[in-house]
Amino acid sequence: MLNRGDIDIDFAHREVALAGLLHTPASIMREGKVTRHNTGVYFHAVPKDPITGLCSLDYNAAEDRGFFKIDMLNVGVYEHVRDEAHLLDLMERPLDWAVFTDPSFVGKLFHLGNYGDLCARLRPTSIEHIAMILALIRPGKKHLQSQCESNGFDSIRDEIWLKTDEDTYSFKKAHAISYAVLVYVHANLLLEQS
Repeated sequence: MLNRGDIDIDFAHREVALAGLLHTPASIMREGKVTRHNTGVYFHAVPKDPITGLCSLDYNAAEDRGFFKIDMLNVGVYEHVRDEAHLLDLMERPLDWAVFTDPSFVGKLFHLGNYGDLCARLRPTSIEHIAMILALIRPGKKHLQSQCESNGFDSIRDEIWLKTDEDTYSFKKAHAISYAVLVYVHANLLLEQS
């Protein structure tokens, strides 16, 4: 089996980032039909359907043949970041972790909006804790929520990042950490705007 790589790049405006760049949209099989992948693109030559303009291979089949998809993601949080210096400031600015005990505040946060009650119960105090919560809300690790609530984040540290069954969605640690940093930035942005 090939080692599957995955690169996600976040943008405030995906279409602006792609404008003028030669690329082929990736495709995905949904209900027996090949359709456009939500975010994936190829920046190298891939087999292309002349009618749809999509890669003629589902992204998994394309990867099996050595083609490399990059996911270009729209992340609205970045619309409020003025520049690189502002982003670095938001990343380094101390955060009042008590905001995660307020479900109405968490309800405004990227990726965690529907998990305010869980955050209030788990009481994260670090980027790693946020990353673990992001992993806990995925089906592959949801079973660890009560253990974490009862025994704390240290009790799940050895299991939370272990690979699960291929059919059960879970977060890789690298993805979870990067999104946790974005949640941290978003929390500081919301506090800055209030």
